[in-house]
Amino acid sequence: MATVEFQGKTFEVDEDGFLQSFDMWAPEWVDYVKEQEGIKEITEEHQKVIDFLQDYYKKNGIAPMVRILSKVTGFKLKKIYELFPSGPGKGACKMAGLPKPTGCV
Repeated sequence: MATVEFQGKTFEVDEDGFLQSFDMWAPEWVDYVKEQEGIKEITEEHQKVIDFLQDYYKKNGIAPMVRILSKVTGFKLKKIYELFPSGPGKGACKMAGLPKPTGCV
């Protein structure tokens, strides 16, 4: 099992760099993934997506489909890709601390 050490925290990650457990998520994780994604600053729009993904995951145990993410946040898919260059699954879900999505996120 791989680990990432960042800002004094240690995170266990899978082979794709996703957290092994949602319970390991911490604000420092956002800063780590932000750097990996090339995102300069987390805006309110980023935070809105992260918060929704985390709330949905806590209630349902899975990541939402993209159409649900778009509908609830009000962001079109193009906007989500502007916020998270590697996309809603690899970028947004990773930053929110969700496991790697298995289907169409």
